[in-house]
Amino acid sequence: MSQSNADKFLEDSSTISFDLRHRDIITNNIDKYNTAFEKGKSKFHDLENAKKKANLIKWKVMENLDRYLVEFETNFTAQGGKVIWANDAEEARQEIWKIFEKHNASSVIKSKSMATEEIELNQFLETKGIDSVESDLGEYIIQLLGHKPYHFVTPAMHLSLEDIAKLFHEKFDTPLEATAEELTMKARELLRDKYNTADIGITGANFLVAESGSIAITENEGNARLTTTFPKVHIAVVGIEKIIPSIGDLDLFWPLLATHGTGQNLTVYNSILSGPRKANETDGPEEMYVVLLDNGRTNLLAKKEQRQGLYCIRCGSCLNVCPIYQNIGGHTYETTYQGPIGSLISPHLNGMKEFKHLSNASTLCGKCTEVCPVNIDIQKMLLLNRKDAVDEGLAPASEEKIWKGYTTVVKKRRWLDFFGGRFKNFIMRNFFKKAWGDKRELPEFADKSFTKQWKEQQKNKD
Repeated sequence: MSQSNADKFLEDSSTISFDLRHRDIITNNIDKYNTAFEKGKSKFHDLENAKKKANLIKWKVMENLDRYLVEFETNFTAQGGKVIWANDAEEARQEIWKIFEKHNASSVIKSKSMATEEIELNQFLETKGIDSVESDLGEYIIQLLGHKPYHFVTPAMHLSLEDIAKLFHEKFDTPLEATAEELTMKARELLRDKYNTADIGITGANFLVAESGSIAITENEGNARLTTTFPKVHIAVVGIEKIIPSIGDLDLFWPLLATHGTGQNLTVYNSILSGPRKANETDGPEEMYVVLLDNGRTNLLAKKEQRQGLYCIRCGSCLNVCPIYQNIGGHTYETTYQGPIGSLISPHLNGMKEFKHLSNASTLCGKCTEVCPVNIDIQKMLLLNRKDAVDEGLAPASEEKIWKGYTTVVKKRRWLDFFGGRFKNFIMRNFFKKAWGDKRELPEFADKSFTKQWKEQQKNKD
């Protein structure tokens, strides 16, 4: 029988959480982020008010998503762009392939995009014999390794400088002792020709601006600008939830994304693209397409409370503060979106039956909600996901019986007192030991309940 997603998750978690080298690398990288984030957020005059405003804007968008998407399409197509609506990953891939066939394209340069990771576009293009190259340094590194992104913002967070130097030495014969700057320059040298020769450039987008029919991209390396400028065709693959009403909203969302993503006041490169090159312009593609990707998002939109998950601006801050993510890492989740927000949205995007276990991969400490720049109540949403799994009949029958028995007992004091400490310890040892794990000792119940002890104490006083 094949291993379930939940069983694999538990197995991988127990392995990686005790990999001390992995933990050192992640702790070191997250410590750097924490220092930068504390400095960055101090630049906000009133951060909490900014987060409330962002939450309100995203709430307004999700309540009127159909209207804003049509507004975006109308304004984008008016400027010569083309919009493609994709219900799922397969439809998105096939529509993109039609563009390749139309332009007889054989090579692609890509900028960092979680949406293209979600639809597994690189793997699809590979089966078609298309040479697809990631231009973001982190994405380029993990592409060379054949890995999936480890984190939204820093996809190669799990690798040390030594790991990357070894990779470049094996692939490109650079010195094993090469510095970070030398490795970056080598990557730049390798990628420069790709921009000039690629037939198509593919990106994601951080925001879709309904008012102007534009996509907004924020980055630190400049690869997205080159990807959207040099090739004759530009395709942007964007989730339908990325919409914001007006270009003025970027004044709020860009700083929030930069600070919570990397600790910066503002990222280095911020671009607003509104269709293909105009007659009086010297730069830009001859054709520009925006693929609006659903792929399960409307399933989440249908959930009145959990639709908060669609407010996410993919800053990754909830991953950085999550004690679970810090211990088990990004690859353990086996989903495009990891950490607390991934645990919230993945069961709705990829199937509750296959990924309901992620909603239990949380301490419910609330750090994710506390740090979220758009005030998503993540820990509450995870509890609602657990409830949905039970309501949909996905909980094991044994679990339902245990909780039914527990509920019966705790509702009546006499039953709770009747089952003494010995019985409770017997139940714990025989039914919960595996779930509790072999790395910690089971808690011991007192032989007598508090009520009995209290009565005996009062009796002795008399």
